[in-house]
Amino acid sequence: MLSSIIAILLLGFFVGQIARRLKLPALVGMVLVGIILGPQVGDRLSPDILALADDLRTMAVMVILMKAGLGLDREKLKQQGSVALRLGFLPASLEAIAVGLMAMVLFQFDWATGLMLGCIIGAESPAVIVPGMLRLKSLGWGVEKGIPDSILTGSALSDVILLLLFSLLLSFLAQETATGITLGNVSLSPLQLLPLQVVVQVSLGILVGWAMARILVSLLARQNWSQNGVQDALVAANLALFLVVSATQLPIFSGYLAVMGTGFFLIELDAPLARRLRGSFDGLWTIAEIFLFVLLGASIELSVLESNLLPGLALLAVGTLIGRSLGWYLSTLGSNWTNREKLFLLPANSAKATVQAALGAVPLTQGIAGGEIILAVAALSILVTAPLGAWAIPTFAPKLLQQGEVDPTKVTVNQSLTILAAVDTSAIAKSVLTKAAELARRNDAKVFVLHIIELEDPPGVEHLRAQTKQILADIRHQWITTEGVVPEQILRIAGERGAAEIIIGKRGHSILDDVLLGSVSQYLLETSVLPVMVVGSEEKVSPSPAPLS
Repeated sequence: MLSSIIAILLLGFFVGQIARRLKLPALVGMVLVGIILGPQVGDRLSPDILALADDLRTMAVMVILMKAGLGLDREKLKQQGSVALRLGFLPASLEAIAVGLMAMVLFQFDWATGLMLGCIIGAESPAVIVPGMLRLKSLGWGVEKGIPDSILTGSALSDVILLLLFSLLLSFLAQETATGITLGNVSLSPLQLLPLQVVVQVSLGILVGWAMARILVSLLARQNWSQNGVQDALVAANLALFLVVSATQLPIFSGYLAVMGTGFFLIELDAPLARRLRGSFDGLWTIAEIFLFVLLGASIELSVLESNLLPGLALLAVGTLIGRSLGWYLSTLGSNWTNREKLFLLPANSAKATVQAALGAVPLTQGIAGGEIILAVAALSILVTAPLGAWAIPTFAPKLLQQGEVDPTKVTVNQSLTILAAVDTSAIAKSVLTKAAELARRNDAKVFVLHIIELEDPPGVEHLRAQTKQILADIRHQWITTEGVVPEQILRIAGERGAAEIIIGKRGHSILDDVLLGSVSQYLLETSVLPVMVVGSEEKVSPSPAPLS
């Protein structure tokens, strides 16, 4: 088992990075690794790991749904509430119906079996959609109209509906007992109960998420049971996983929706805690993503794809281009979305992976007629739509969506920070370098150390370089020397290197040094568009536009 874990993590990571460098989604490389290592090709994975595949996938989906909840924006959801609700019901439901009808034509399925296939294919993949939408939010695409938030919420709701309908159809086709209820003189069949079940599962899922968020705030923020972000994530992840497991044992609420709701309500109840957890779950997803997609690849049955390849592709095309497209049109009818923004739903809301991997083999194991075909089409949907969706979301967002202002309180904004430390051979250089190192450690930033040659002083420059190497020993840094007018060169180099902040020492030659800034410092403070920090010789820092955050 340990050898399998090592192979999954290392090969999944590096082949994923190779795919990324080839301008392909990393999950393409991870799925390929799973296929090669899996029982269909190399058979290099331990049976114990394969036996745990469903549980590991569940853990990975829990992580990504928690990330989704921690990235939702209440104001944007309120603005686009009706669109988000319609996206949760219409596209997936109409795709399921279209797939069911096509399955009756292509595979001679009866209506119940065709609709069961439709429920599997119509479900959307949080493993592809959630990271894609969160990345768009971190870059500002579509945020003004809450488009990523609407897609995230609609995706979670649609999976609740289709999973309930799938369970009902499975019980019917497997000839298991699927009884309704009687209320007084009114008897309701399982099908008539479905709308009530949807409302109950969604409502209780939201309520349970709210309660769990309050528990986490009490434990981690008020009672201070944890001392750092790792411990915060440990508690939050385990309690979120508890919700998912509890929902399988007590299926009166949606566990996945409860996890997403927990993250959403954490933002409202304690924004600092939500920010810490957001960063921690970003780290967890780095590992969970590899397990999820490698194990997805390992679960794909290549042998059953060959004979059903063309019919399967036709079925997927009809389901997406007719059924789901009609659902998108009806969902955004009357909204303030432009036609280009509506068109973005095609790449953004079509990916299949997680649900298909979890449910694709269930009809076959339950002895349902046509189970092999259902498994083949489910596998085909993963191979076609997951890589396509992961590639299309970042590719078409800049072409179809408008870019707005990023809200750093809702998403993790990934940026590589750089600091420009301008130094000379005077004693103040040590203070400047020390302050630059302090900020760089706090923000994992890179430091450019700029020395502008004014006078020939080789011993002083060598001492300065040695001092730089010593103070910035654990910081990524680069030494730069140039000639010219000091303030102009500082601004030029800062712009060329993409610096986020400039740090300089206070220089002057009069008895008023402790009161007035030197000419270079004053010039930079008045003209620089970047924050400028001016460091005094006794580690006193003068006021500046803004410190690095």
